[in-house]
Parts: sequence; structure tokens; C-alpha cells
Amino acid sequence: MTRLSTFLLLAASTALAAPAAAKDTSYIGSVHTVSGKTADMARGKVFLDANRNARLDEGEGGVEGVLVSNGREVVKTDATGDYELPAYDDMNLFITKPAGYAVPVSEDMVPQFHYVHKTAGSPDLRFGGIEPTGALPEAINFPLVEDDIGDRFSCLVFGDPQPYNNREVGYVRETVGTMLANRDNTNTECLIFEGDVIGDDLSLYPRFKKIVATGRVPQYFVPGNHDLDFDAESDADSYDTFRREWGPEYYSFDIGNVHFVVLDNVRYPCNGVDDHPFCDPAENPTYNGVIHDRQLEWLRNDLAHVPQDKLIVLNAHIPFVTFTDNTAQKHQTDNLDVLYEIIGDRPALGLSGHTHTTEQIMPGEHFEGWAEATNTGPAKFHQIVTGAVSGSWWSGDLDDRGVPRSTQRLGNPRGYFVFEFDGSDYVETFVRFGGTKDEQMHASFNTPRFREWAADLLAFADLYETPNGILPPVTVNDLGDINMITLDDLKEGTWVAANVWSGAKGDTVSISIDGGAAIAAKRTQPGEGEAKLKGPEYADPLALVTQATVGRVAFRSARGGDGTAGFTTGRGSRAAGVPGPLSRGLLTDNSSHLWRADLPETLAEGVHVLEVKATDRYGRTFTHKLTFEVVNELPNPDWNEGLFN
Repeated sequence: MTRLSTFLLLAASTALAAPAAAKDTSYIGSVHTVSGKTADMARGKVFLDANRNARLDEGEGGVEGVLVSNGREVVKTDATGDYELPAYDDMNLFITKPAGYAVPVSEDMVPQFHYVHKTAGSPDLRFGGIEPTGALPEAINFPLVEDDIGDRFSCLVFGDPQPYNNREVGYVRETVGTMLANRDNTNTECLIFEGDVIGDDLSLYPRFKKIVATGRVPQYFVPGNHDLDFDAESDADSYDTFRREWGPEYYSFDIGNVHFVVLDNVRYPCNGVDDHPFCDPAENPTYNGVIHDRQLEWLRNDLAHVPQDKLIVLNAHIPFVTFTDNTAQKHQTDNLDVLYEIIGDRPALGLSGHTHTTEQIMPGEHFEGWAEATNTGPAKFHQIVTGAVSGSWWSGDLDDRGVPRSTQRLGNPRGYFVFEFDGSDYVETFVRFGGTKDEQMHASFNTPRFREWAADLLAFADLYETPNGILPPVTVNDLGDINMITLDDLKEGTWVAANVWSGAKGDTVSISIDGGAAIAAKRTQPGEGEAKLKGPEYADPLALVTQATVGRVAFRSARGGDGTAGFTTGRGSRAAGVPGPLSRGLLTDNSSHLWRADLPETLAEGVHVLEVKATDRYGRTFTHKLTFEVVNELPNPDWNEGLFN
């Protein structure tokens, strides 16, 4: 039996075992600063906090070999736990939490491993930024307690929650908060949010923080392009409010045999800094996906102390590369070639958010546009774009919990990833909110009738900004029963479109009908350098049906009038009017995790059972069944008029 298969069996048996003792979340505190004479260097001690009061008391010993950084240089503490580093007027001083230890957390479960130093404070910013810290304290001491969890643990990873208002923070509560409150988090050592924690209104951070704290798990944050202080005139100040609330915009920490690295790859404003048309000084301030030089220097220094066999998990907001925005410069990482050079042949995993899609990018895979945008070819290591808590920006009709369905752009439901680590091995599983680990796909039928309907729908969305007040050419009612197929549909070409939500290049997918022989399915995007394939033939019928006719845009009341009509998305943009499709960019007419299997032309009339089977690279097999009908001609779907005349 291989190490990986043994790991999977152990993970399964652990899931069935009785819950372990509750996680100790009582170590509340902060970094200990000592005022006194002004320091010209950053100095202090990393110490073992015997009485857990987060203060360096007499008799408490230092911890040797802990990494400490000022955001550029990285040093190890000496035999007594002491360190010394150059100081800068604007810096984050932080440790890399070592494996086998825990740092104190705030009441809201944010790890306290850092001291944010900004002598003069932030410029005048809408959300406050950082108050002046003044001169550097005489000593900055970092407390630790022993926490030997071993090499087997799990983390939950979330893409863009991105609530723009209090209503949408409530949706975060009903999804992330409720899930965490109902889950056994005993073996879960971290929650990682891959940026766009909030949608521009940074005053919502405190409420968000308290909701996520219900999980009683340390939470780590990546800065996104909607976590910016947009009124900052320099990139040096653009994450000051983020730093005040969460800590450094880039840092690292160790759990087990995994070295987690959080990167800031959002430069704002990029105008006049990066040589791209959208960064032209004459254009409105905007961002670019790039890792700045000081950070790259820190990363080199950081990794110089990390064993070559330790797994490196890189976390950034903007994808390193992406299928969704494969030809877009600003939505991928400009200097990915430099990052690849720094990582070299180390075992590595890259996690990101930003595109509101779930994407598995395997080593060797590539798409058109990557070379131009990132100066790279095929992917050097496994990368996952982790989707979005908010799905397609909290759009669409409400589900049975009163939360927008908000199907993601490549057809996924909203969800998150569970990562199970064992040493430097890992297994990741996508879980939809309200679902289980066994649910990994949906399937529907791409018929000639669907393709004709989808072409009309997509042409309308191309022509107009939707939703709007214009009557669409078709709605979901014009398509009819998508699981009813005519004999002519079979002759003219009908296939199963299986959306495997976390499917990857190399996974195998097949279908069978009524328990018959397996029919192999083919991934619609090979990932061999080709352009994105899109349109009705590459659409996900079930996802597109969900996105095609949104009734909530027509909501209107006498009490609220225009103020509560429809719903809002983004920065208060109101979607109101006639029920019709979501905006063109949200419609699933392409996907990197869609498989196609043609139906036999000779399928008999009657009711059939379709089974879709997907096997991933870990050897796990998932199945999905649905019933469908083959008919000679479509019956009237509604009431038979005149039946009782």
C-alpha cells in the first residue's frame, strides 16, 4: 500500500471516529512591547510563555532558531531566543510561527505574531489606516506556547467572501459562520482567506472577524484588490487598514512539515510604476498583479532557512496563472517567472482567489496568453484557484436559506476547500456550502434545443448590459425540460456535460446508462496551450439555466420603491428590471472542468438512469446519478387546455 493510499484510509477512519477533545483556544494575548529608550535596531526575544500571560516574565526562557523578519531581512533567534534586525520607519516586524508552537490569538482568533511599525502613521485615509507608532520600542518580544500537533492536520481555504454591505456580511454568516459552527474543527489548524475579505468598505472588517471567529480556529488572511485603501496615493500605504486589522500583508508560518507563505501580489496604484496601458499615469488609479522587489528579497531570505523537502504552500490573491482570465495581464502575476526561479524544484502548491472560479492547474498544463502575461509556459507546480464564498458576487435568486445561489463563472456552486496534510503530502477536497465531501459534480444534457436557446440568450447578453428592463428573447421557460431528450435530438448530436467542480487534467470521467458499459468522457479543455473554447457547445447547461432567468431582479414593493427594487451587487450597482440573464461575464459558456460524453443515437424511448463516475489523481471515485427521459416528441409541458370541455 502506498503512503498516499494509507493516508486516505487514515483520513477516512479519522472522520468516522469519535470527536477528539476540543481545541485549546484559550491562549489570548498579543506581542509584548517594552517602552523605554529609543531603539535604533529592532531587538527582542522569542520566548516560551510559561504562564500564558503574553508577557516576558522573569525566568521565562527564549526559543532558539525561530525566524524573525522586518519584511526584508530574515534572522534566526540565538540560543537565548534573542534577535536583532535593521529597523525601517514603515515595516512589519514578525516571526514565522514555528511548527510545534502556537502564538497567542486575539479574541477574534487572529494570530498575534507581528508588530506593525509606522513611525508617522498613515496619510489621511478614509478607513483610518495606522495611527503613528512613534519611535521603535526598546524591545519587541514574541510569546509562544508549545503546541505539538504533529504532521497530520487540516486547513480550510476560502476564496473571496467579498461582502460589499451589511446584507452581504449576513450571507457570510449564513454560509461560513454557520458551517464553522456546525463542524468539528478539532483537527483544523488554520482558516485561510485568499483575499477580497471585504468588498471595499473596510469598516465591515470587525463584523466579519467576529462571524469567522465562531469556528474557534486561527484565521490567516491574504490581501486582495478589494481590501485596499483606495484613497492611498502610494502602494506603501495601500494596505494600511488591512495591516491594522489583520497584520502583515506578507508573512510565513509553519504547521507540521508545511511552510505556509502569504504573498501580496496586488500593486496599487500601479499607475506610472508598471509598464502596461492600464497603469498609464493618465488613467484612473488601478492595480496590477505583481510581487514587488522587497517582498521577493524577503522570500529568498525566508526560504534560505526552510529545508528543501518541506512543502511550500504559496497563498496570493491574484492567481499566478488562470484559465478564466488567461489573456488578461492584470489578473495574473506579472513576474511569475521570478517566483518560479525562487521556488525551484521544491515541493510547492499555489493557492489564490480573485477570479470567482474554481480551477485546478496541474504541473505541465498551460493555456494561451500565459506566456505574454507572465513570461512563463507550462505550470511549474500545482496551483488551485479556490473559488469564492460569494460565488458570482452574491448574484442570482435566493436558495432555501435565503442566500443568493450565485453560481460561479465556471459552473461551480459556492464552496470552500478542505486540505488534509500529512507531512509534505496533501489531499484537497472541494465542499459546496450545505453539501458533503461526496458531492463533487453535476451533469446535464447539451441538446440541439439547448444550443439554439443558449445562442439566443448569449447574443442578447452580448448586446445589452444585463440585467435590464428589456424583454429577453428567451427565458428558462422557453427551454423546457432539460432532462427530456427527443429521438431527433439524439440523431442531431446530444451529449452529457459533466461539471466536476474540482476536476483536473488527468482525472478520468465516464458515464453509463442503465448500468451498461462505461462510455469515456473527454475534458473540453485539454490544457495544452490552446485558446479558451466557449459558446453553446462548451457551455454547462445546468449552470446556464440557473444564470439565465433571475427573478429577483423584478422584486419591487410599495414600501421600498426604487430603494429596495431588485438587488445590489458590487459597489451598490442595482440589478433591477425584467427577469433575464446575469451579466455576460457571469454566464457559464466555458469551463476548465467540464467533460463531454456523447449519447448513443440508438437510445430507446423511455426513462433512463445516467451515472457519472469521476476518479481523481488520488484514486478517489465519486458518482452522480440522475434520471432522464427519451421521447419521440416533446409533450406539452403545461396544462392541457380543453381537457374537460
